[in-house]
Amino acid sequence: MASLHQGVADLLPSRQDFYAAWLNPANLRAGRIGLAPLAAVLSFLRQEGLPYTLVTARAGEYAAEWTVGGLSDLKRRLIHAAPPPLRMVLVGWIARSLVRNTYRPSRMELRWKSGRGEAVIQGSIFCEVRDPVELPLCEYYASAIRRLMQLFNLQAEVVIEHCRGVEAGECRLAVLVQPSPVQA
Repeated sequence: MASLHQGVADLLPSRQDFYAAWLNPANLRAGRIGLAPLAAVLSFLRQEGLPYTLVTARAGEYAAEWTVGGLSDLKRRLIHAAPPPLRMVLVGWIARSLVRNTYRPSRMELRWKSGRGEAVIQGSIFCEVRDPVELPLCEYYASAIRRLMQLFNLQAEVVIEHCRGVEAGECRLAVLVQPSPVQA
C-alpha cells in the first residue's frame, strides 16, 4: 500500500509520522505490510473525516499510474492502439489486476454494455467496517478506475452506487465512458 503512504504524505504531511509507524516504508518496499497495520491505518483515516476520501482517492490514482508504469511498452502501445470499445475491456482487465494486487482477497468483476460498465468489488479492505458508515468508502477503487481510463485516453465518470461499508452486500461502481470525439 505504498500508494496510501504517498497519499498521506501528499495530503496530510503533518500526520505522516503517525501513519508511517503503521505503514513502515521499509516494509512497504519489501511488500510486507500486514492486514492489521493496513486496517488500522484505514480506521484512523476514517476518523479524520474528509481527508479519508481525499487520501484514498489520491492513493487510487497513484496505484493506477504505477500499475500502468509496470506494464511492458508493447502492452501499453497495444492497448492505446485498440479501438475504444476493446480498449475499455482491456483497461477493465488491468483494473481487475489492480484490485487483486491491492488486497489479495479482493476481487472485481467488470461487465460492459453500451459503453456503461458495472464494477462489482468483493472483499474490499477499504469497506471493511464493524459498524455501517454514512458515506461510501470505495473512492480508492473509483479513482483508480477513472485514472486507468484516462491513462489510456478514455474519459470516464466513475460513480459509487453501493458500498459494503454503507450496509450494501457488495461494492458496486458505475463506469460511464464518454464517446470518443470524431476525428477529421
